[in-house]
Amino acid sequence: MGRSARTTDTAATAVSGADVVLEDLIGYALRRAQLKLFQNFIGRLAAHDLRPAQFSALAVIEQNPGLMQADLARSLAIEPPQVVPLLNKLEERALAVRVRCKPDKRSYGIFLSKAGEVLLKELKQIASDSDREATAALNDEEREQLLRLLTKIYQA
Repeated sequence: MGRSARTTDTAATAVSGADVVLEDLIGYALRRAQLKLFQNFIGRLAAHDLRPAQFSALAVIEQNPGLMQADLARSLAIEPPQVVPLLNKLEERALAVRVRCKPDKRSYGIFLSKAGEVLLKELKQIASDSDREATAALNDEEREQLLRLLTKIYQA
């Protein structure tokens, strides 16, 4: 799929809604790129019987030991009820543990198990390799710029 000629001049030229083609839409391009990256990553995670959301949860837990389920949901941008089955799977695999908080016995802090720490180290390398492979068409400067721009969009 090639880009339309009218978008190669400048982004300052607005395109009317009726003239928009898919290749002119950032959301469409992001989704296509996301699919490519996730397909690659999912394939690599399959050997460990994990999904990207589980990897992300492990990484967030590592960075925030003892965080609450609601905080994990917020970090992963998912609804709190979706955290329960995700954590159940991680606990079944002995990768994470929920520990009852002393001040509030109704709350649980989430921690990585030793096995979770060991596996996450390997998974981070897999994620990095997958990322590099899926973005091989970009040089280091382009990759850094893309990451900066994407971060700017989702933090706005």
